[in-house]
Amino acid sequence: MHQTERAIFDLRRGVAVVIDDDTGSETARAPSVLVQPVEGLPDEELAGFSGHRSARLVITRHRLRSLGVNTRAEAASLPLRPTASAVSAGIVLQAACADAPLDRELFAEPQPATVTERAALALMRRALLIPAALTVRLNDRQRRAIQTQIDRGELLTVPARAAEHCFELAAGLLKRVSEARVPLNDVAESRFVLFREPDGLREHVAVVIGHPEQWPDAVPVRMHSACLTGDLFGSLRCDCGEQLRSGVRTIEEMGGGVLLYLAQEGRGIGLANKLRAYTLQDQGHDTVDADQILGFGEDERHYCVAVDMLAALNIRKVRLLTNNPSKLRALAQGGIEVAGREKLYGQVTDENRRYLTAKASRSGHLLEEVLDAAK
Repeated sequence: MHQTERAIFDLRRGVAVVIDDDTGSETARAPSVLVQPVEGLPDEELAGFSGHRSARLVITRHRLRSLGVNTRAEAASLPLRPTASAVSAGIVLQAACADAPLDRELFAEPQPATVTERAALALMRRALLIPAALTVRLNDRQRRAIQTQIDRGELLTVPARAAEHCFELAAGLLKRVSEARVPLNDVAESRFVLFREPDGLREHVAVVIGHPEQWPDAVPVRMHSACLTGDLFGSLRCDCGEQLRSGVRTIEEMGGGVLLYLAQEGRGIGLANKLRAYTLQDQGHDTVDADQILGFGEDERHYCVAVDMLAALNIRKVRLLTNNPSKLRALAQGGIEVAGREKLYGQVTDENRRYLTAKASRSGHLLEEVLDAAK
C-alpha cells in the first residue's frame, strides 16, 4: 500500500513510475511498463517516450466509446506510429480527452490493455488526473537499464495488483482525526467529525445533527458528495447546494442523524475534471457524455468510506435521504441496514433542467416526480 500511495503523489507531480506485473506466473506475466500521465505532460518528456517503439497511449473504454470505438476491454492501448516522433504534448492530450476525432496518422489500431496498463489508469483515476497515460512496455534490457534509478529511489516501482485495487486502500483504514461542535444556521446542535483516508489525499466530514441518544432507531442519513461550485458558490448548473441545506434541515426535523459530506467532487472525478466536463457540456454534451469524453464512467464514486464512517459512529440501521438507488445498494452491500428512503429534491430551473434530466434518464436517479411537476 505504501508504494501505491507514493505512486499517486508522483503521478500528480508529473513524475513517471514503473508498474510490474505480480498477478500471474513468471511465464505469463505482462511486461513492466514505464508510466507517464498525459495530464501536464511537457514536450520534452513526450519526446523521450515517443522515441520508444513500444510507446503507447492507454485510454479507457469510455473514452474509446466517445471516439466511436466499441470494445469489451476495460481499457485499450494505442501504439504511437513512427511518424509520431515529433508530436506535441497538446496533441496527445487532445487525443486523450478532447471532443475531436482520433488522428489515425499518429496512433495505430487500439489493442486490449495489459494488466499493467489497466493498473496505470486506476492510479490516474485515484490521483484525480485525466484517465490516460503514455506507457512504454519495457523489455528485459530496458528494465535492467533503469534499475539503478529504481535502486536509488529516483524511480518508483508499483505492483500491478496493488495499483489496480488502489480504490480499496481506505477500506477499514479510515482515520477519525478531529471533531468539534459547530452550530449551523438551521441546526443549533451539530458536531463535525473529520475522517482522513490513509493516502492523505481525501478528507470526509460527518455532520452529526442532534443528540445520538435521541435519534430514531433507523438513523436519518444523507450521503452528500462535495460540490464546491454548488455548495459554496450557489452554482445554477446543479441543485447540490439546495440539497445540502435541505438535507441538514430535514435530518433535524426527523429527530437528528448524520450528513456525510464526502470528498467526491463531480461524481468522483475531481474539481479539475468537473470543470473540463462543464466546458464540454457548454459545447452540447450532457453530463454523462461529457464525463465519458474525458475517459470516465457515468459515476466514479466509491462508498466504502461512507460505510466505514457510519460504522465508526456506531450506526448500523439508517433511513437514507437520496434520489440515487446506487447509494441504497452500496450501504446494503456494506452491511448497513437500509430501513427506507426519503426523497430529497432541489428546485428545477432552466439552468439545471438538462443536468437533472440526464441524471434521471441515463443514471437512474429517481427524479421523475420533480421533473414532471416542473413541466
